[in-house]
Amino acid sequence: MIKDILLKVLFVSIFIFVIGFIIVSNHNSAKTVVVVEGNLDKKPLDIVLGQYQDSDCGMNIDDITYASQVIAQNGKTWFFHDHGGMINWLKDKEFADNVVIWVYAKDTHQWIDGYKAYYSVNEVTPMRYGFGAYENNQDKLIDFNEMKERMLRGENMTNPVYAKYIQENN
Repeated sequence: MIKDILLKVLFVSIFIFVIGFIIVSNHNSAKTVVVVEGNLDKKPLDIVLGQYQDSDCGMNIDDITYASQVIAQNGKTWFFHDHGGMINWLKDKEFADNVVIWVYAKDTHQWIDGYKAYYSVNEVTPMRYGFGAYENNQDKLIDFNEMKERMLRGENMTNPVYAKYIQENN
């Protein structure tokens, strides 16, 4: 008798917990921005930290230091917290060659044209790819096309062989 009552109470408690979890999860996900439509001016949008989601890995963007934005010709804008993830996401998109890319520059702390930026190769970025964006060229920085090629070839800091090579030669 007492065992039956305890089992029923346990069942009801678990049921209430699950329902509560679902409600809280749905409430939080409603705030998360994955893509913004209508950015026909193709300008960088303000990212509210913790409320925008990286389109490649799905994590929330909690730091703007290595953030980037991709804007398609139709004004759809996607957000990333690691430049390497942005390249990874773009690699199989049919519209990849016709997008506007904005990256956050570490040296000037502003959004700049991603194609004109210079990139470091050995930084500790959110997804550990290692590419930091800069507006002004400095020693050992690479251009966008080189960064893209290195990312697509797996030559980034997530590759232990490459990471060791970079550490020894930078």
